[in-house]
Amino acid sequence: GSPVPPEERRLRDKKHLDDVTAARLPPLHHSPAKLLSIEESIAIQIQQKEAYEEMQAKLAAQKLAERLNIKMLRFEPEGEASMQYREVRDED
Repeated sequence: GSPVPPEERRLRDKKHLDDVTAARLPPLHHSPAKLLSIEESIAIQIQQKEAYEEMQAKLAAQKLAERLNIKMLRFEPEGEASMQYREVRDED
């Protein structure tokens, strides 16, 4: 047969691959991977660990409150209502 141009051969091979497999690469939603220094990597890991632990603590507190049927009310120690009974008078 006649030689097939490389562009046409590539398109034919790609179509064949599409027919053979359903495996596809997911679309790239984020920027490609970057190289980080060890210091940057450690700083990011520490930050993520702290955020994770904080989220776990909040979730644990929420579950405990639900289990004990505790209603969390807003506490404002500097609020006006809490200061009404603390009116200080100068006795002199």
